[in-house]
Amino acid sequence: MRGKVTFVGAGPGAADLLTFRAAKAIAEADVVIWAASLVQEAVLEHAREGAEILDSAGMSLEDVVAVYGRVAREGLRCARVHSGDPALWGGTQEQVDRCAELDVEVEIVPGVSSFSAVAARAGRELTIPRVAQSVILTRLGGGKTPMPPGEEVREFARHGTTMAVFLSAARSGQLAAELLEGGYPTDTPVVVAHQVTWPEELLLHCTVGTLEETVKVHRLWKHTLFLVGPALASSGTRSHLYHPGHFHGFRRADPTARRDLRAPRD
Repeated sequence: MRGKVTFVGAGPGAADLLTFRAAKAIAEADVVIWAASLVQEAVLEHAREGAEILDSAGMSLEDVVAVYGRVAREGLRCARVHSGDPALWGGTQEQVDRCAELDVEVEIVPGVSSFSAVAARAGRELTIPRVAQSVILTRLGGGKTPMPPGEEVREFARHGTTMAVFLSAARSGQLAAELLEGGYPTDTPVVVAHQVTWPEELLLHCTVGTLEETVKVHRLWKHTLFLVGPALASSGTRSHLYHPGHFHGFRRADPTARRDLRAPRD
């Protein structure tokens, strides 16, 4: 039998934000490797009785790959449970590459990313017509993993659109300085989210100008994400999608509304 490793996106923390496919992968696994510091223990309720449960917090990549080797040799099923979505800052690709070397079958199950969970908890859409139509996902440079040239926060900030900044609370002063240097006004709204969807969740609203103070007052340095940009406080705009002047394959446009929609705006 050929072993299989399923990389499971467990979402931002709350166990009920698992997808059905994620829960099924955990239930079918002979071995479950999970990040206990980032994922609520309730996700393990999906694991079958007798499954081997391993906490990745104390494991190196080599330790994890050794488990994958056993999965390959014994034809086992392994659920590797990651927080958030495996596509973002999960160390997923290096594991997938090693699974290929071991000839282990791989499946990746997407999960709810913390940035979308924060937006939901804040009750905000991140793309507002005529305000922001892009979302930049990034983190502050200078940490354990260097940033490639041109990917500094100050460079992305020049776009003036919505940004989701991960892994940066420990250097909130540097983050605020780069956001300002990139061109965000000091009154640009910011949502600061700590352990979103966990019982300990903390959701704060501030501005770029008060970001550093807010983080330090609440002593945040881990499990914290920032949403930044004018879309976080914008209202009164309307998308084309449900405008009576917009047409598509299932709906005709009202002629008067169509003319209004196409009229130039200030």
